[in-house]
Amino acid sequence: MIKMLVACAMLCASAVAFAQPQGTVANWAAKPAHKWDRPSHMMLLDAARAGKRIVAVGEHGVILLSDDEGKTWRQASRVPVSATLSAVNFADAQHGWAVGQWGVILASSDGGDTWQTQRIDLSVDQPLFSVLFTSEKDGIAAGLWSLMLATHDGGTTWTKVKVPAPPGATRADRNLYHLFDDQKGALYVTSEQGMVLKSADGGANWNYLSTGGKGTLWAGVVLPGGRIVVGGLLGSMFQSDDSGATWSPVDAGARSSITWLGTTPGGLMGVGLDGLMFSKREGGTSFEVHHREDRAALTAALIDATGKPVMFSENGVLPAR
Repeated sequence: MIKMLVACAMLCASAVAFAQPQGTVANWAAKPAHKWDRPSHMMLLDAARAGKRIVAVGEHGVILLSDDEGKTWRQASRVPVSATLSAVNFADAQHGWAVGQWGVILASSDGGDTWQTQRIDLSVDQPLFSVLFTSEKDGIAAGLWSLMLATHDGGTTWTKVKVPAPPGATRADRNLYHLFDDQKGALYVTSEQGMVLKSADGGANWNYLSTGGKGTLWAGVVLPGGRIVVGGLLGSMFQSDDSGATWSPVDAGARSSITWLGTTPGGLMGVGLDGLMFSKREGGTSFEVHHREDRAALTAALIDATGKPVMFSENGVLPAR
């Protein structure tokens, strides 16, 4: 079970949900997170800005905070679950949400120092892979087998969203991996078989966009100029300059799976498995591609105040190389 969850969280394989009795694993997941001796060395799966603070989440309910651009870290003072957390997002410096195993949704109103459980379903391990809030009140969470939840009251209530069946299918059973938006009203979520879902009405209705690829897409970002870039299995990437209506392949020269895409002050950056790191300056014609010597599986990155990336991985926080 743990290996399956790690593989799912590392975005290199699809998890399989199945019914769970109220047994040892489920009960353990609902216990408050343990205080670890070296939490910054634990598996971390995502990170986000809460104002000037960096908040990272990962295995066993670990939530880390850094107020000095990633130089030092401390564990959040109160996390009510030990379930693995796969994603975190903040609407502002104070209000944030984290999601993960057992469909858990946690909320914080103090910049990530303390968290409260808004949702957990111990009857089925159907994890949530991503969460996105476009305001303090409006949020979407998405995960395994097209599980999608929405809130319009800051998470006091979460309602299931009916995701349509993919073209040629009779039911919605695709995994939904990464939510992102263009800050102009359109929402996107990466999925399987080269598909991206888009909503133009705040997440109430969704339609499928085919990138032309066939593999799983685990990452996505909208660049400042409006270009959409998505990436995933074996280094595949696609871009769209018309809000997802048409797509073209992007060859960065890497064949390791991409787990995260983001913007930098100068352009696009991505990380992935096998220590993959790549970047492309705005207006540039080629990518700079590197693999870390330790070949660590990278899961996310944030740019610090000096313009250098803070890396997150299966081995915790990693120094830039």
